[in-house]
Amino acid sequence: MTSSYLSVALGPVRLANPIATASGTFGYGLEFADVLDLSSIGALFTKGLSLQPHEGNAPPRICETPSGMLNAIGLQNVGIETFLREKLPLLAAAGATVFANIWGDEEEEYVEIARALSGAPGLAGIELNISCPNVRKGGMLFGNSPEATASLVGKVRKATDAPLVVKLSPNAPDLVESARAARGAGADVLSLVNTFVGMAVDPETGAPRISFGTGGLSGPAIRPLAVRMVHQVHRALPDAPLWGIGGIETLSDVLEFMAVGASAVQVGTANFRDPGVSARLVRELDAWCAERSIAARDLIGRTP
Repeated sequence: MTSSYLSVALGPVRLANPIATASGTFGYGLEFADVLDLSSIGALFTKGLSLQPHEGNAPPRICETPSGMLNAIGLQNVGIETFLREKLPLLAAAGATVFANIWGDEEEEYVEIARALSGAPGLAGIELNISCPNVRKGGMLFGNSPEATASLVGKVRKATDAPLVVKLSPNAPDLVESARAARGAGADVLSLVNTFVGMAVDPETGAPRISFGTGGLSGPAIRPLAVRMVHQVHRALPDAPLWGIGGIETLSDVLEFMAVGASAVQVGTANFRDPGVSARLVRELDAWCAERSIAARDLIGRTP
């Protein structure tokens, strides 16, 4: 159990602590139940969920790089119906705070999934994935245009009263404008940032190391870029609650993201190397705050 030092609020969302796990790096959460207490972390974000089951891209889909990882999984998932029937009840029973990450090829698919999730017992909110770089339709195509972002977010907003998080792309031409468009259309919280488009090539054959050709770069390699983007958006939209994402694996990383304006963070690639990293960060942040008699919410936005 953690102390009252750690509770934070992001708009309508109340969390026991600001440490969450990022979509696409933590399965549906249940796969980690033997490693950590799912109720001990602030929240978990599920794999990206689509209207129908989706197989994702052909292998190879992951490539390790210096200080990071390229992936092009392609949003493989069981589909919304199976998630609601088989996954979410078990997550609720485990006491997890669950956000469903959702995606689609068309606006109507996002809207239909949001309707299906509305009122689902055990669901804390919905995260719109408009920033995945590893699919040929949907995903980043919505996030790269403020007009497309506003149109999609506005339609999903009308379809659900659930807390709505929008996960933005660092590959967007103007991230601040994308953030402004999402907030203006009804997003309660913004997640910053998804992966950066990258590429790795076999020097012998000249062939891309992953089948999709390009992939999303994550891990410590992108952390300074993600910190800068969270800072930019926080300065431009100081009232927008932000989830910081990008190469977080130490307490220092958590403090850094909160200092530039993130109210909470999502741990991603580090889960592959240390499945218990999120629970460890909760304990370390709790001890750090208690030692200084400072609340986590007072750590937000200290950087000028």
